[in-house]
Amino acid sequence: MMTDLQKYFRFIKPPLSPYYRGIKWLNRIKKTHRSLTFSPVKRETQRGLEKGLFSFNNIFIFMVLLFGFLSVGYSQTTGKITGHITDKISGESLPGANILLDNTSFGAAADSDGRFSIINLPPGSYSVSVMMIGYKTIQMSDVLVSTNRTSSFAFKMEQTVIEGDVVQVVVDRIHTKKDQTGTIKNISGDDIENLVIENIGSVINMQAGVVNGHFRGGRNTEVAFLVDGVQVDESFGGVGSSVEIEPEAVQDLEVITGTFNAEYGRAMSGIVNVVTRSGGPVFKSSASISFGNYETNNTDIFIGLSPTEFDRNQDYKFQIEGPVLGDKLTFFANVRSQKVNGHLNGIRRFNVDDFSNFYANDPVDWYSEHSGDSSYVPMNRRSNFSFLGKLALKAFKGFRLSALYSFNDDNWFDYDHAFKYNPDGMAGAYRTTGFATLHLNHMLGKSLFYDLKYSNMNTYNGWYVFESPTDAQYVHDKYLDNYGPGFFTGGQQKGHSVRTHESDNIKFDMVWQANHRHSFKWGAQFLSHTIENEWHEIRNEFDGISAQDTSYSPVIFGDSTVYGDVYKVKPTESALYLQDKMEFDEMVINIGLRYDAFDPKTAYPSDNRNPANQLNLPDSMMSTFPDAPIITQISPRFGLAYQLGNQAVLHFSYGHFFQMPPMYALYQNHSRLVPPSDYSTTMGNPLLKPEKTITYEVGLWQELTRNAGMEVSLFYRDIYNLLSTKIISTYNQIEYGLYSNKDYGNARGLELKLDMSWGSISTNVNYTLQYTRGNADYPTQAFDRAGNSMDPVNRLIPMSWDQRHTLNGTVNYQFNGGGMTVTGFYNSGMPYTFSPLAESVLSRINLYPNNDGKPSAFSADFSLYKSFTIAGNYQAKFEVNIFNLFDRLNENWVNSQTGRAYTAVIQETDLAGHRSDFNDYDDRIQNPAMYSAPRYVKVSIGIKI
Repeated sequence: MMTDLQKYFRFIKPPLSPYYRGIKWLNRIKKTHRSLTFSPVKRETQRGLEKGLFSFNNIFIFMVLLFGFLSVGYSQTTGKITGHITDKISGESLPGANILLDNTSFGAAADSDGRFSIINLPPGSYSVSVMMIGYKTIQMSDVLVSTNRTSSFAFKMEQTVIEGDVVQVVVDRIHTKKDQTGTIKNISGDDIENLVIENIGSVINMQAGVVNGHFRGGRNTEVAFLVDGVQVDESFGGVGSSVEIEPEAVQDLEVITGTFNAEYGRAMSGIVNVVTRSGGPVFKSSASISFGNYETNNTDIFIGLSPTEFDRNQDYKFQIEGPVLGDKLTFFANVRSQKVNGHLNGIRRFNVDDFSNFYANDPVDWYSEHSGDSSYVPMNRRSNFSFLGKLALKAFKGFRLSALYSFNDDNWFDYDHAFKYNPDGMAGAYRTTGFATLHLNHMLGKSLFYDLKYSNMNTYNGWYVFESPTDAQYVHDKYLDNYGPGFFTGGQQKGHSVRTHESDNIKFDMVWQANHRHSFKWGAQFLSHTIENEWHEIRNEFDGISAQDTSYSPVIFGDSTVYGDVYKVKPTESALYLQDKMEFDEMVINIGLRYDAFDPKTAYPSDNRNPANQLNLPDSMMSTFPDAPIITQISPRFGLAYQLGNQAVLHFSYGHFFQMPPMYALYQNHSRLVPPSDYSTTMGNPLLKPEKTITYEVGLWQELTRNAGMEVSLFYRDIYNLLSTKIISTYNQIEYGLYSNKDYGNARGLELKLDMSWGSISTNVNYTLQYTRGNADYPTQAFDRAGNSMDPVNRLIPMSWDQRHTLNGTVNYQFNGGGMTVTGFYNSGMPYTFSPLAESVLSRINLYPNNDGKPSAFSADFSLYKSFTIAGNYQAKFEVNIFNLFDRLNENWVNSQTGRAYTAVIQETDLAGHRSDFNDYDDRIQNPAMYSAPRYVKVSIGIKI
C-alpha cells in the first residue's frame, strides 16, 4: 500500500526522476523514525532520549536531511531588485548597462529598453553598482531586499570621459514601498535584535492591527504561520505555531495583516512568515547566560517573590555558524534552553492525598489533614528547549540546496487559583516538535526559477499529571474537594490527553519574470496528516462496587465509552494557485486565483438524531456511515498599488480567503456516543464547510521627509461560516452539540504607522482603531448558553477582543558600542460581561455578552546593552532588559459584578457559606492571575567570536 506522499511522487515521477529514489529511501527511514518517536508504548523512553540535543533521532534525521537534498521554500523567502537605466540628460534608455550586487554572484544586464530584474534574492541589505562604458558608475548602499517584495529603482547615469568616476546615490524609501498592494510589515533580524522582546510572538503583537494574537478582528485561529515558506500551523487546535524559532535565528520576519497573494492559503486574517538565517563563509559564534527576577512592590498580591532570588528564571543561548566547504557549504545552529518559574506562586499546604471535610455546621466537627511543607511553589512555570540546525549548499551558480531541522521540547503549567494550596494536583501541558525541511532552488535562466519543498513535522501534545494514565501515584477522587474554603484541599486533575500529529508537506513553485511588466508565479501543494488522539477521564476500577469501599486503582476506558475519545485519522489537503504581478512605472497590480481541496477521510452518521445507533429503532431512524465528501473552494485575490509622485503610494486590495476549521471540530467524540444527560457533549462534524472572509482594504503611504514615513490603512472584513455549534435533539430527547458553520462576524478599522530616524535615533509608532462584531465569541457559546438556560444571542455583539484603541511605540538610540531601547504599549481595554446581582432589577433583563469594558492598560519595557572588546578577537556584551518598567498592575480580567480585578460584591450569604480553618472569603476573589506580570528584570552576559 503506497502512502499519499508516494502516490503524489509517482504522479510527478518523470520530471523528478533524479530525486524519486531518494524520496522512497527517505520514506523508509521515516517509518523507522516514526516508530521510535511516537509509539505510545515507547513514549516515556523517547522523551528521555529527546532531552539531549544530540540524541540518536536528532542526529539521524538531520543527516538524512543533509544527504537527501530535496526541495525548498525560496519563493516565499526571497525578493527581487528591478530598475530602469537612462541617460540623465537625454532620458534615453541605456541597454547593456551592467548591474552588480557587490560581493555576491548576483547581477544582470539591462535589456533593449534599459530595464533589468534580479530575482530570487535572499532577504538582506545589498550594495548595488551600475556600470557602463562612457558613464560614471553609480553605487547605492543599504538596498534592503525583503521577503516577497520588489525594490525598484530608476538610475540616471551621467556621461564622463574619466574612467573610474563614481556617483554615490542614497536609497529613497519609496523604492521599497511602490509594490505594496496590502498591509505588509517586514522586520529584519537586525531590527529584531534592537527590540525588547523574549520571543517572536512579542514582535508579532507589536504590529498594527494585531490585538493579543487576533489579526484585524478575526478569531485567533485564522492566522497561518510559516518557517522558510513552509506552513507550521498547529492545525488540530488551530491556534499558533507548532514550531518556535528563536529571535536570534531570524533573518527576516514577514507579517501580513491585510490581504495576501494567492500563494498563501489556509488562513483568513493574516500570515506570519519567518525566514531563518543561513551560515556565512566566516566562522562566528556567540553564547550568553541570563538570569531574571521579579522586582515588585506588590508582593502582597504576588506572594512568595523575593527581590534576592536572582536566578528565579534562567536563559541559556548558544549560536554558531560558518563554512564547511568554503562558501559552497555553510552551516548555522542555534540552541536555547529556558527555565522560567513565573510570578504566580502557590503554597503547598496540602498534599494530594490529604483529606478534609468542612461540611458540618459546627467548626468543632470539621476535619482537615494538611501534611504539606507550606513552601512556595511556582504555578505558572515552564521550561523550553529549542534547537535549529541548517546546512546550505551552493553547488554551482543558480543551484541552491539547504536542509533544516528544528526541535522544540516544552512543558508549562498555567495558574489555577483553585489549586493554590494544593499545587501538586495540577496537570501540566507538554509539547515536543520535530520539524525537518529539504530545500531545492534552481535558476533555469536569468528570468525563470523553481522551488521544490518537502517537509515533515512530528508533534506530540500531552496534558496530564502523570504520563501514564494508570500511574500508581494517582489518588482516590474523594480527596478532590473544595467545599468550605473554596480551594482544593487534596486530589488531582484526572483528565489525560495525548495526541501525536505528523504532517508531510510537498510544495512546488515556479516564478517566471516574463518581461519587465509581468512576473508570473504558479504552484501546487499536497499535505497529508496523520493524527492519533487519545483523551481519557481517569476512573476508579472499583467504582460501583460499594459506596463504602475506598479502594482505588486508576483505569481508563476505550472509545466505546463516554470516558474516552480515541481515534486515528489521515486527512489530506491540496492546493493550486496562479498569480501575476504586473509592474508598471507608477503602478503595480497583483492578481491571482487559488484552488484548495480538503479530504477529511472519515465517515459521518446519516442521522444526527441517532448518530451511534444507540437507540434500536426502525431502519429509517438508524444511521448509516458514508464517507465524507472532499471539500473544495476557489479564492480570487486582487491588489493594486499606485505611485503618487515621488513620495506617496496608494494601495487597494480585495480578496476571498478560505480556511478549514480546526481539526478537532471535525473528529471530536469520534465514537459519536451521546451521554444520557442534556448538553454534556459536543460532537465533531466532517461535513463542516470552510470558513470564509471577504476583505477590502485601502491605504496610503506618504514620505514625510527623507527620514520619516507615514502609512494609513482602512479595512473592512465580512467573516462567514464561522465555526459554531448547533443543538441536536436525539429521538429520546437528549440534546447535544454538533459543530456547524452558522456564526458570522465583521471587523472594520483604521491603522496608522509612523517610522522616523534622526542619526542614531529611530522610532516606530503604530495605532489601531478597530470595531469587531459577531454573534459568538467562541464556537460553543450558543451551546453553552442553551445549557445554562440563557436566551440565544440574536444580534451582533462586541467580541471579547474588540479593543477600540491600541498604541505601540518603540524608540531606539545607538551609541558607540551600545544601544538603548524603550517600548511603550497602551490599550483601551477589552470587553467583559457584566453580571448584576440577583437583587438588582437589571438581573431581570437579558443582558448580552461583552456588555461592558475593562480598564485601559499601559506598560513600558526598557533595554540597555554595551559591548566591549576583550582579548583581541572576543567581544563581550552586557545587557539589561526590564519588562513592565513602572510595575503597573494592568488588569487582564475582572470580576463580572464589579468590573475590576481583586474585588467582588460580598454578601452575608457568601460569608456564611465559607467554612475554613486556614483562609477567609477574600482569598477566593483575590486571584493574582487577574493582573499582568509585575516588573521583571533580566540581566545577560554574553560573548561573541
